[in-house]
Amino acid sequence: MRFHIVTLGCPKNEVDSEGMEVLLTEAGHCPVAELSEADLVIVNTCGFIDAARVESMAALKDVSARRKQGSLLIAAGCLAQREGSALGRVVPGLDGVIGCRNWPEIARMVEMARQCHVRRNSHIPLLVGGDSLLWEVRRKPRRGSGYVKISDGCDAACAFCAIPGIKGPYRSKPRALILEEVRQLVDGGALEVVLVAQDSTAYGLDRGEKDGLANLLREIAASAPELRWLRVLYLYPQRITPVLLETMAGLSRVCRYVDIPLQHTHPSVLQRMRRPQDDVSRLIETLRCSLPDVAIRTTFIVGFPGETEAEHRHLLRSMERLRFDRVGVFVYSPQEGTPAFDMPDQIPDRVKQRRWREAMEVAQRVSRDQNRKLVGKELDVLVEGVEIEAGGREPMLAGRSYRDAPEVDGLVLFTGRAAVGEMVKVRITAALEYDLVGEMVTMDGVTGDGGTRRHGDTEKNLPLPRGEGRDESLSSRRVAGSM
Repeated sequence: MRFHIVTLGCPKNEVDSEGMEVLLTEAGHCPVAELSEADLVIVNTCGFIDAARVESMAALKDVSARRKQGSLLIAAGCLAQREGSALGRVVPGLDGVIGCRNWPEIARMVEMARQCHVRRNSHIPLLVGGDSLLWEVRRKPRRGSGYVKISDGCDAACAFCAIPGIKGPYRSKPRALILEEVRQLVDGGALEVVLVAQDSTAYGLDRGEKDGLANLLREIAASAPELRWLRVLYLYPQRITPVLLETMAGLSRVCRYVDIPLQHTHPSVLQRMRRPQDDVSRLIETLRCSLPDVAIRTTFIVGFPGETEAEHRHLLRSMERLRFDRVGVFVYSPQEGTPAFDMPDQIPDRVKQRRWREAMEVAQRVSRDQNRKLVGKELDVLVEGVEIEAGGREPMLAGRSYRDAPEVDGLVLFTGRAAVGEMVKVRITAALEYDLVGEMVTMDGVTGDGGTRRHGDTEKNLPLPRGEGRDESLSSRRVAGSM
């Protein structure tokens, strides 16, 4: 059976989709790039916030309308976990529902859906409630990079978040399986591995382990010496310990990149959010002292119930003063079943939108200023896109530095010749709001064609520059799953 997977949401969904593709292929099915060619379509949904739920529902209905006649449609992921069989009442022709904790059973689900389809059974099959972390799945890198999910679920009690209700309590993935996945990605040519979880700093706590993330970083570095970058996403503020910072500083392959979703800076708002209320200024100072040249990313929520104008202004001043390198700003979205849903003093939509625009203006201005400090410096860049050569001019390439997480942060756009998945040195010549511009540096220190080895596709569509006018809210695809 030919299958096609549509992936929505955060990096954890990408990992799950990749796993489903491997399992289906091993079961004798064949992946295809076009929806119109597929006998089976899987939509891996997101259900974190209302906007994600609306997008996922629209995607399911769109796929149902455009798929090949007679093909199967299966809903997977968080929305499937959250809504269950109720999806069958709103999505025409849905043939199966498999939750985000059951995706390793995808081959079984396909067979169940096929049997029901043949028998014209009105009750669609449903699989929710397993634990995907205990399955071993082969991994392969894409464009020189790969995600590894180190845990699932969450024990935090944030007032705005539905994730604990969707994914259950925090569960750490067995270390042996993580190390095996990293080894497979590196053997497949990955130069970067990105560790991802709802809260990476909680790794091992459910097993009574102290300094679990620090120990994991050391073991990965020792077991994969060829790895160039080891990136960690989503660090909970209260769990950034001296041991963790010392470990990150002592391992050269760990990217000097910290993604620490703060959600707000005013103590009263943080208290209502049920978030840590530690001194943010001291934390940022500690990070910059411990990890020189660190790039700090955070996310903020504006319009949380009860947020006053004074509290909003406090957030804007904090953004100006603390000079975060990367910022994602989200408008508060009420989620049924969360404590914040029934809180008094809900903020009108027009006020929330105005506060979002004001926060984005500050974030963009600071980002441009931070990027300008890099002009004249040389950075290692992982190549992700190569413009198709035309007209005899030098090709333009796009890639990421250690300061940029895949698809959420900016790009480095530069001239030169290199292959997708290769790492090259780039001298920065100009800075935009989100992106950097530069020229490749060869081994003898001059720019141009370095004669570098090519081990991937050399002609890829160049990713669109994300400079002036970029809407940072689009980064919700990458940050929505963070705590």
